[in-house]
Amino acid sequence: MKYEVKNFDNKKVGEIQINPEIFSAPLRQDILARMVHWQLAKRRAGTHSTKGISQISGTTRKPWKQKGTGRARAGSLRSPQFRGGATIFGPLPRDHGYKLPKKVRQIALKTALSSKIASGELLIVEDLNAGTTKTKELIQKFKAMGLRSALIIDGAEVNKDFARTAANLPGVDVLPQQGINVYDILRHEHLVLTKAAIDNLESRLK
Repeated sequence: MKYEVKNFDNKKVGEIQINPEIFSAPLRQDILARMVHWQLAKRRAGTHSTKGISQISGTTRKPWKQKGTGRARAGSLRSPQFRGGATIFGPLPRDHGYKLPKKVRQIALKTALSSKIASGELLIVEDLNAGTTKTKELIQKFKAMGLRSALIIDGAEVNKDFARTAANLPGVDVLPQQGINVYDILRHEHLVLTKAAIDNLESRLK
């Protein structure tokens, strides 16, 4: 299938042939949900922690004798029923990540790319040569192109001048092709791909 290629002056500069198996895949909401949950689980720090009875500082003396007081038995003031005591079955540091099959991850990426084409929110550019290194001028170009929240993907290396110019723009992220991911695609309104990014995606998702 053919798709038009624009420049940052919002002018058509040509067309590119893109693989329909990658950019016109069936929209699988269930696969997208699995992928987003997997990504968010992987990024969790997992540093949450509570103290068990052996980690609570305090006396080890038995608070009162076992029998004859009319009170419930107690062996330590560090037990969970006392204020400042231990926490039972509380969270401990752990890795929240889990495995997701590579095939599912590939289908999710194809689905995310296809959803952007289906909604008219995919823009393909020749490269990231915007013709300016001034953020103010780049903002005007983005306004003319209708870009507010955008994920911009370049080739193996990002155009340094463009990345520096776009660094302070809210809602705009610029990544090399290795960094493209489903969560970032879905949380941005528009997806902007260079021709180098298209070539990489088609070889990666064959």
